[in-house]
Amino acid sequence: MRADIILPILWGLVVGGAGAWLTELSPWYHKLKRPSWQPPDWAFGPAWTLILTLASYSAYLGWQHAHDEGSRTMVIALFVANGVANLLWSPLFFKLRRPDWALIEVPFLWLSILMPIVLLWPLSPTASLVLVPYLLWVSFAAALNLAIVRLNAPFGATSLAGSGAG
Repeated sequence: MRADIILPILWGLVVGGAGAWLTELSPWYHKLKRPSWQPPDWAFGPAWTLILTLASYSAYLGWQHAHDEGSRTMVIALFVANGVANLLWSPLFFKLRRPDWALIEVPFLWLSILMPIVLLWPLSPTASLVLVPYLLWVSFAAALNLAIVRLNAPFGATSLAGSGAG
Protein backbone atom coordinates (compact mmCIF):
# COMPACT_ATOMS: atom_id res chain seq x y z
CA MET A 1 0.00 0.00 0.00
CA ARG A 2 1.30 3.45 -0.89
CA ALA A 3 0.43 5.27 2.34
CA ASP A 4 2.21 8.38 1.06
CA ILE A 5 -0.45 8.73 -1.66
CA ILE A 6 -3.48 7.03 -0.07
CA LEU A 7 -3.47 8.85 3.29
CA PRO A 8 -3.44 12.42 1.89
CA ILE A 9 -6.18 11.58 -0.61
CA LEU A 10 -8.29 9.99 2.13
CA TRP A 11 -7.66 12.99 4.38
CA GLY A 12 -8.92 15.37 1.70
CA LEU A 13 -11.96 13.22 0.93
CA VAL A 14 -12.93 12.75 4.58
CA VAL A 15 -12.49 16.42 5.51
CA GLY A 16 -14.22 17.63 2.35
CA GLY A 17 -17.03 15.10 2.50
CA ALA A 18 -17.69 15.55 6.21
CA GLY A 19 -17.50 19.32 5.84
CA ALA A 20 -20.07 19.24 3.04
CA TRP A 21 -22.32 16.92 5.05
CA LEU A 22 -22.10 19.24 8.09
CA THR A 23 -22.95 22.32 6.02
CA GLU A 24 -26.70 22.73 5.95
CA LEU A 25 -28.10 25.69 4.01
CA SER A 26 -31.32 25.65 5.98
CA PRO A 27 -34.04 28.31 6.16
CA TRP A 28 -32.23 29.60 9.26
CA TYR A 29 -29.09 30.19 7.19
CA HIS A 30 -31.02 31.90 4.39
CA LYS A 31 -32.63 34.28 6.92
CA LEU A 32 -29.23 35.47 8.13
CA LYS A 33 -28.17 38.95 7.12
CA ARG A 34 -24.97 38.55 5.13
CA PRO A 35 -22.55 41.15 3.80
CA SER A 36 -22.85 42.20 0.17
CA TRP A 37 -19.31 40.95 -0.52
CA GLN A 38 -20.10 37.33 0.39
CA PRO A 39 -19.47 35.05 -2.58
CA PRO A 40 -22.48 33.12 -3.90
CA ASP A 41 -23.20 29.89 -2.02
CA TRP A 42 -22.27 27.75 -5.05
CA ALA A 43 -18.68 29.13 -4.97
CA PHE A 44 -17.82 27.54 -1.62
CA GLY A 45 -17.81 23.94 -2.89
CA PRO A 46 -15.28 24.53 -5.69
CA ALA A 47 -13.14 26.73 -3.41
CA TRP A 48 -12.99 24.07 -0.71
CA THR A 49 -12.33 21.34 -3.28
CA LEU A 50 -9.31 23.23 -4.61
CA ILE A 51 -8.06 24.13 -1.13
CA LEU A 52 -8.34 20.57 0.19
CA THR A 53 -6.72 19.19 -2.95
CA LEU A 54 -3.77 21.52 -2.39
CA ALA A 55 -3.69 20.55 1.30
CA SER A 56 -3.65 16.86 0.35
CA TYR A 57 -0.78 17.58 -2.03
CA SER A 58 1.02 19.39 0.79
CA ALA A 59 0.59 16.37 3.07
CA TYR A 60 1.92 14.12 0.30
CA LEU A 61 4.97 16.33 -0.23
CA GLY A 62 5.60 16.57 3.50
CA TRP A 63 5.47 12.79 3.81
CA GLN A 64 7.73 12.33 0.77
CA HIS A 65 10.36 14.71 2.11
CA ALA A 66 10.22 13.53 5.73
CA HIS A 67 13.63 12.14 6.56
CA ASP A 68 12.59 9.81 9.37
CA GLU A 69 9.64 8.27 11.19
CA GLY A 70 9.41 11.20 13.59
CA SER A 71 9.04 13.65 10.71
CA ARG A 72 6.39 11.48 9.06
CA THR A 73 4.49 11.30 12.35
CA MET A 74 4.68 15.11 12.59
CA VAL A 75 3.24 15.46 9.07
CA ILE A 76 0.34 13.14 9.95
CA ALA A 77 -0.29 14.91 13.27
CA LEU A 78 -0.34 18.33 11.60
CA PHE A 79 -2.93 17.31 9.05
CA VAL A 80 -5.07 15.35 11.51
CA ALA A 81 -5.13 18.40 13.80
CA ASN A 82 -6.06 20.58 10.84
CA GLY A 83 -8.82 18.20 9.78
CA VAL A 84 -10.31 18.25 13.28
CA ALA A 85 -10.14 22.05 13.46
CA ASN A 86 -11.64 22.32 9.98
CA LEU A 87 -14.52 20.01 10.82
CA LEU A 88 -15.39 21.75 14.10
CA TRP A 89 -16.39 24.98 12.40
CA SER A 90 -19.33 23.69 10.33
CA PRO A 91 -21.36 22.10 13.14
CA LEU A 92 -20.85 25.19 15.29
CA PHE A 93 -22.09 27.49 12.55
CA PHE A 94 -24.69 25.39 10.73
CA LYS A 95 -25.90 22.65 13.11
CA LEU A 96 -25.80 24.55 16.41
CA ARG A 97 -26.58 27.82 14.60
CA ARG A 98 -23.90 29.63 16.54
CA PRO A 99 -21.80 31.77 14.20
CA ASP A 100 -20.42 33.45 17.33
CA TRP A 101 -19.02 30.14 18.59
CA ALA A 102 -17.73 29.31 15.10
CA LEU A 103 -15.87 32.63 15.13
CA ILE A 104 -14.18 31.67 18.41
CA GLU A 105 -13.03 28.42 16.75
CA VAL A 106 -11.49 30.22 13.74
CA PRO A 107 -8.11 31.06 15.39
CA PHE A 108 -7.60 27.35 16.11
CA LEU A 109 -8.32 26.53 12.47
CA TRP A 110 -6.05 29.35 11.32
CA LEU A 111 -3.20 28.11 13.54
CA SER A 112 -3.75 24.55 12.30
CA ILE A 113 -2.93 25.85 8.81
CA LEU A 114 -0.08 28.14 9.84
CA MET A 115 1.71 25.37 11.77
CA PRO A 116 2.21 23.09 8.75
CA ILE A 117 3.25 26.10 6.66
CA VAL A 118 6.00 26.83 9.18
CA LEU A 119 6.96 23.26 10.12
CA LEU A 120 6.93 21.81 6.60
CA TRP A 121 9.13 24.54 5.14
CA PRO A 122 12.42 22.77 6.07
CA LEU A 123 11.11 19.53 4.56
CA SER A 124 9.53 20.99 1.42
CA PRO A 125 9.01 24.69 0.70
CA THR A 126 6.44 23.69 -1.92
CA ALA A 127 4.44 21.79 0.73
CA SER A 128 4.32 25.03 2.72
CA LEU A 129 3.50 27.32 -0.18
CA VAL A 130 0.55 25.29 -1.48
CA LEU A 131 -1.12 25.85 1.91
CA VAL A 132 -1.08 29.65 1.52
CA PRO A 133 -4.38 29.72 -0.43
CA TYR A 134 -5.97 27.72 2.43
CA LEU A 135 -4.74 30.26 4.97
CA LEU A 136 -5.97 33.15 2.82
CA TRP A 137 -9.38 31.52 2.30
CA VAL A 138 -9.83 30.87 6.02
CA SER A 139 -8.79 34.47 6.71
CA PHE A 140 -11.45 35.67 4.26
CA ALA A 141 -13.99 33.23 5.75
CA ALA A 142 -13.15 34.56 9.23
CA ALA A 143 -13.91 38.11 8.07
CA LEU A 144 -17.17 36.84 6.58
CA ASN A 145 -17.99 34.98 9.81
CA LEU A 146 -17.30 38.16 11.82
CA ALA A 147 -19.54 40.22 9.54
CA ILE A 148 -22.37 37.69 9.93
CA VAL A 149 -21.99 37.78 13.72
CA ARG A 150 -22.07 41.57 13.73
CA LEU A 151 -25.11 41.70 11.43
CA ASN A 152 -27.13 39.07 13.31
CA ALA A 153 -26.07 38.97 16.98
CA PRO A 154 -27.08 38.02 19.54
CA PHE A 155 -27.28 34.29 19.06
CA GLY A 156 -28.72 31.90 21.59
CA ALA A 157 -31.89 29.99 22.35
CA THR A 158 -33.78 31.40 19.35
CA SER A 159 -30.93 30.36 17.06
CA LEU A 160 -31.08 26.82 18.37
CA ALA A 161 -34.84 26.69 18.02
CA GLY A 162 -34.60 27.86 14.41
CA SER A 163 -37.13 30.63 14.85
CA GLY A 164 -35.02 33.32 13.28
CA ALA A 165 -31.64 34.67 12.37
CA GLY A 166 -30.59 35.65 15.86
